[in-house]
Parts: sequence; C-alpha cells; structure tokens
Amino acid sequence: MANLLALIQNETLKVWKKRRFAVLLLILLILIPVFVYAQMKIAQNSAEKFNDDWRAELQSRITDNTNALSSERIPEEWKKWRRALVQQLQYYLDHDINPQTPNAVTFTLTFMDNAVTLFIPLMVLAIASDLVSSERSTGTIKMLLTRPVRRWRILFAKLATLTLYVSLIIITTVLICYLISGLVFGYSGWDAPVFVGFQVQGADVDTTGVHAVTQGVYLLMQSGLVWFSAMVVSVIALMVSVLVRSTAASFVTMMATIIAGTILSNMASSWKSAKYLFNVNLEISSYLRGTPPPVEGMTLGFSLAVLGLWGAAALIVSFTVFTKQDILN
Repeated sequence: MANLLALIQNETLKVWKKRRFAVLLLILLILIPVFVYAQMKIAQNSAEKFNDDWRAELQSRITDNTNALSSERIPEEWKKWRRALVQQLQYYLDHDINPQTPNAVTFTLTFMDNAVTLFIPLMVLAIASDLVSSERSTGTIKMLLTRPVRRWRILFAKLATLTLYVSLIIITTVLICYLISGLVFGYSGWDAPVFVGFQVQGADVDTTGVHAVTQGVYLLMQSGLVWFSAMVVSVIALMVSVLVRSTAASFVTMMATIIAGTILSNMASSWKSAKYLFNVNLEISSYLRGTPPPVEGMTLGFSLAVLGLWGAAALIVSFTVFTKQDILN
C-alpha cells in the first residue's frame, strides 16, 4: 500500500511539474471573464427589449418556435425539438418560473452545460493524452519499469492521478465561474427553484415527473454528471496514450474524436446507431433540463450505461496492453 501511495505521489508531482494545470487555470481566468461580459451584454439587451419582463421574453420564444413549425424548410427532426422546447417553455410560463434569472449560479450552470462536450474534454486531454506516451518519447518509461513494482500498479497510479486532476478541473471551473460571474450578477440564487424531471419522447414532453430542486442541488447534480463524462474521456485518452507511442498522435487522435462527437451530436438524428458512440453521449447533464437527445430513444440511463461500458472497455484494454506489451522496445 505504501509503495502504491508513493507511486501516486510521484505521478501527481510529474503532472504538476509540467505546469499544464497552471496553464488551464490561466485559460479559465482569461476566457471566463469574456463569457461573463458577453452574458452581461445579452442580459442588458434583453432587459431593454422586454423592459425586464421575462414573461414577454418567454412568450416571444414560444411564438417564434411555434411559427417556425409551419416552415417547410426546417427538417422534421428540428421540428420535433422545437415542439418539445415549446412545451417546456410553456410549463415555466404557466408556473410563473423564470428559468434564466441572472446570477452567478445560473451563469455557472449555463457555462458547464455548454462546456461539457468540448471545452472540458479538451482541458482533460491536456492532462490525460500523454501520461504514458510522453514517457515513451523521453525514455523515462524504461527506468520506471525496471523498478521492482508490478506494471498494473504503475498504471493504476497514473489512473488515480488522472482522477485527481479531472476532479480538480471540474471543481476549479465551477469555482472560477461562480466567483468571477458573481462580481457582475451577484452571488445569490442558490435557493432559486429549478424544475427537473422532464421526459422527452419524440415531440412530446412528459411533465408528470417534474419536480423542483434548488439551483444549489441542481449544480451538484450537474457537476457530478459532467465529472462522469470527463472521466470517461480521460480513461479513453489513457488507453490511446498506452496504445500510441507518439504524444502528438495521442492528443490529435483524441481531439479529433471529441470534435467529431460535437459534430455528430448535431447530425445524428437520422443515424440511429450513433447513439452507441461515447462522444455522442457526453452531454448527459442536458437530460436534467429536459433537452431532447441527439438521437430519439436516448435517455439518461442509456447514456450513463454507454459511457460506463466505453470507460470499462478502455480500462481493460489499457491494463491488458500495458502489462503484457513489450513497452521497453
């Protein structure tokens, strides 16, 4: 046990000395204020347009989406999405709930929703994509494997380190979002109600299971789902790092996969088999707010199962190859 803890500490220090996590913090500190400013301008324009009447804004969105349903230029898949959105917006309007109350919590929720499919996976790749391949390139893997330690322990230490840094990325992103946006929008909103439990089935939205939770509870639920998606991306990146000798090839392969998933999520409605791809299922936090899935029939349980199977398969391949392959040559 002591040897394993020492290995984890060693791997953690190696990642820390590369200063990539510090670079990620710097990126967040630069980009998030830009997004906060953009959101502030949107809120100001919306307030000027609707005179702070959020009900008028909701009604306008309902009208616009309803009118769009009569257009023959809009594909049927997009019409289904619009019908579901109209029903959800109408629910908020009927129950006198403003779903876009501007505060630091709602900004953080919105940012995490938009970041889960691309921004956060790319930050994870900065840590995960070369945990093994970089040591092959530099030759340090040979010195590491000559120590009297089983190979699976070495890879497990890397996995534990990866889990630590993925968790730090999620926690840090949430904290920086909240602290910076709170300077503009205020730090209130934790007790504001959010409705969850929307069940989207094709063009219909089932509201029988809808119930209110506080935005604080919603943020915890969302962060947990985002963490799960990020961990699946990280273990798949670890597998690629084990299989590919080049650090550049490992990073480019995973980056292309993540970007392809973002594109497929917008185009996969007619390709039913796409729902079994991990990168199409990354946006699992969207199920909380009742957003229609990329492919009809996908549910939260389905996406969690698909991601779990991909993650388990990646771990099996990683440990099998790392413990059996002649990595020293």
